Amino acid sequence: MPKAYVFTRFGGPETEAFADVDRPRPGPGQLLVAVRAAGVNPVDWKQRTGYARAGGSARELPAVFGNEVAGIVEEVGEGVTGFAVGDAVFGNPAAGGYAEYALLPVTVAAPKPAGLSFTDAAALPVAAATAYDGLHQLALPEGATLLVTGAGGGVGSAILQIARARGLRVVGAAGDGKKDFVESLGAVHVPSGPDLAARVRATAPEGMDGVYDLVGGEVLAEAATLLTDRTKLITAGAPADVAERLGGARVARARNAAVLEAVADLVVRGDLNPHVTRTFPLDRADEALRTVEEGHARGKTVIVVEAAADTGAGA
Repeated sequence: MPKAYVFTRFGGPETEAFADVDRPRPGPGQLLVAVRAAGVNPVDWKQRTGYARAGGSARELPAVFGNEVAGIVEEVGEGVTGFAVGDAVFGNPAAGGYAEYALLPVTVAAPKPAGLSFTDAAALPVAAATAYDGLHQLALPEGATLLVTGAGGGVGSAILQIARARGLRVVGAAGDGKKDFVESLGAVHVPSGPDLAARVRATAPEGMDGVYDLVGGEVLAEAATLLTDRTKLITAGAPADVAERLGGARVARARNAAVLEAVADLVVRGDLNPHVTRTFPLDRADEALRTVEEGHARGKTVIVVEAAADTGAGA
């Protein structure tokens, strides 16, 4: 039976297990994908605790981890057009991706360009797409200055690169251990921690035109004081009501194939490097998740899945 990494109840790491699962069958509008790579994100372990995004519901248990995959189409569901068996694709799975197989709704699936590896493609649907959506929402003009908090992770590194490609000046707040990484992406590094606003003002006395927050809490509240126009404050690190009380907004996710195609094109053009810094095989999915959950990841962590024995699809 196909292998997967699951959580059996809501809670901490003690709820996790490797499991044999039935091979999924694609429903209408879905693709069955033989997974070649699955991205690892903070939202994965948060869902294990019972977290659900606004308007959504918690995963049904037992649940397979994961929210982004790349792989080969094995079957197409009823009504699917534009995809065929054997196609290389990537996107957001319907119910987890740390597995040999995953179901991919065609609304959040896109063809994988030939110049994009499975590993890099699997790093795009959550982090890079979130970065892209937020920058579109901010709509800052070329030459504007943007502060990114939590700049050293997967989403942060994508924001820095896409913002630079759009002609923005970027200040990235991150720990001292990620200084070189942040600066390598063309941003000005500011150490994270208490009194962040004072350090940002000293670094960029002309002020901030926008803030893209990935941390929430006191960091978000302090970053808000740097703006005269709070409509240019967005967050992926705090609930919508918290952002709204500060005059800002939660990042509005498009969650569509057009954004996936746009971020893939950025990679192919050389404007975006997913910065996959660590990979793990599926049988070490627990280690991959701990790396992200404990905050040790720099850039993106991806699980690489070997071809299942019963599929002839190439890698």
